[in-house]
Amino acid sequence: MEKITDKINALPKDANYFSLEFFPPKTQQGFANLHSRLSRMSHSLRPLFVNVTWGAGGSTSEKSLALAELTQRQLGLTTCLHLTCTNMSRKLIDEALENARVLGVKNILALRGDPPRSEEYRLNGTGDGDDEDDSNKDFTWAADLVRYIKMKYRDYFCVGVAGYPEGHSDQSHPDNQSLDSDLPHLIEKTKAGADFIMTQLFYDVKAYQNYEALLRNHESGLFTNIPIIPGLMPIQSYQILRRTTKLSHAKLPPDILARLDRVKSDDEAVKRVGVDIISEMVESIKQSTTKTPRGFHFYTLNLEKAVAHVLERCSLIPTLTPADATSDDPDDVAVVENGDFSLVNGDRKKSKDRRRMSSANSTPRNRIIVDHPSTSSNASYEAPVDEAGVPKDEINSRANTLAISEGEGTLGREATWDDFPNGRWGDARSPAYGEIDGYGVSLHVSIPYALKLWDHPSTKDDISSIFRRHLLGELEAIPWSEEGLSRETETIREQLLGLIGKGWWTVASQPAVAGVRSDDEVFGWGPRNGFVFQKAFVELFLPASDWQALQAKLDADEEVTYFAGNAAGDFAASDEESVNPVTWGSFAGKEIITPTIIEAVSFRAWLEEAFGIWSEWQRVYAPGSPSSKLIDQAKRDYWLVNVIHHAFPEKERLWELLLRS
Repeated sequence: MEKITDKINALPKDANYFSLEFFPPKTQQGFANLHSRLSRMSHSLRPLFVNVTWGAGGSTSEKSLALAELTQRQLGLTTCLHLTCTNMSRKLIDEALENARVLGVKNILALRGDPPRSEEYRLNGTGDGDDEDDSNKDFTWAADLVRYIKMKYRDYFCVGVAGYPEGHSDQSHPDNQSLDSDLPHLIEKTKAGADFIMTQLFYDVKAYQNYEALLRNHESGLFTNIPIIPGLMPIQSYQILRRTTKLSHAKLPPDILARLDRVKSDDEAVKRVGVDIISEMVESIKQSTTKTPRGFHFYTLNLEKAVAHVLERCSLIPTLTPADATSDDPDDVAVVENGDFSLVNGDRKKSKDRRRMSSANSTPRNRIIVDHPSTSSNASYEAPVDEAGVPKDEINSRANTLAISEGEGTLGREATWDDFPNGRWGDARSPAYGEIDGYGVSLHVSIPYALKLWDHPSTKDDISSIFRRHLLGELEAIPWSEEGLSRETETIREQLLGLIGKGWWTVASQPAVAGVRSDDEVFGWGPRNGFVFQKAFVELFLPASDWQALQAKLDADEEVTYFAGNAAGDFAASDEESVNPVTWGSFAGKEIITPTIIEAVSFRAWLEEAFGIWSEWQRVYAPGSPSSKLIDQAKRDYWLVNVIHHAFPEKERLWELLLRS
């Protein structure tokens, strides 16, 4: 019974259930560690099903299918594969559906994707030029994909569609965002054969409850009994929350924002308050009457600690069967006695004085899986691939595994080692490394808004002006960043403007910091009562001729590490094996935390995406136009270079080196 609707219908009418969403990691090590994480979460949390996000085209879609194979075949989890239908080959859609069928996946979440742009995709060399293989001829909306799946596969696939409790808008600013404009599309998708509705993330519970009531009472009767699953995103960090709500146009109610604003400089406190907020949302939605079992969908961002806490607090984890438990009491907890684990009776929520797990039986299963030993500051958490596996002893009981997912004890710290925010320059071994949504390369703005932001550049000076205006706060976004400057970056604004004046376009940077308090309003992060450090680095695009001259100067400086590459696949590094923590913190009673690491594997993963963004920007303009030709030329000629200066107590060293080059 692998169809989601069959599994829901088999539940008691008053039951609650949940599902979890994951995206394909960008790196091989991230994928291996996600395997370990999924194994643990499936055992301890037991979701009704899991979702795997889809990245259109090429290697991204292959990674989605590989992850679906892992969840469906290897872990035996009922899997729902996301599938978009615009701006990619119709042949790829057919291949994706057939591969899903071969894998045993019987659930598809049918999504539209970006607005159709057939001509640009064909003529810019990203398609095969075959009009007969243009998916946009048949697929303009998600309803078209639903109809196609139902026509070709009949009832083999259970098909879900997206719902938007606060309306949906393609624009960067939601001028047209309303339920009135979105509802006709949902009606069409449902009439086309949708079997369930899964909503976009939201934080306004009242808006969701009004949305569900509107659908249930709709005059068409289409939504009377169809499963409607609210989508919730646990709050991993203040910055990620603000970014995701901006991109999704989800409203943050004033009371929720006020609670988070009070603790926004303390990452641990943000997570704790976030668990409270999501738990309260779940309990509030539970109170709404429904004729069907009540479900909840969690956007995990490939992290486990926060969602594990929410699920246990809200009693969403299914009750153990005798086969699942290692004792008579499903709430048994694990303690350490004489170096071995034993089970003792007692409610996990009430046993405040139980002993925490020690490092006993610390197996590679809960360590970071790596291809070979590294010089990382987290090396004690590493395990080679050939040693990683399921432990043979009985410490892997469900109660123990849940405690590990919640971060308890040494095993828990090893399992949730990447629980701090993982941006693009996080640790590439983390399953959460990379984009927060996992959907692949995107400008995150519509074509009309892209033209409003960046106009029609025709010279390299025009591109330099775009970067300069962004640094000056006159433009809210560039193609590589949809956010304005942080207060931290403002401290090196003049240095970055100097680089842009040389025709070097900066896309990421940070100043050197030599031990400021973790609650500092500009540079602080992590728990209170700590000190944070940073090495200065900058990432920029520069012409190939300039790169040749700069590389020689960087090679002559022993305190510099660099990585560089271009769209053609050429790559250079001062030391390809180097692992470079560029942000770290020292906190009372904790290990040194290094949330930001730059190394070859992470740079290579970003390199492909960074040049993919050039292609996405090029597609904004008509093929053959001056702007299209300019962007194509820059994409072919420029190198992406990341330079790290290790003398962090000497804050100006990096900028002096680059500005005099």
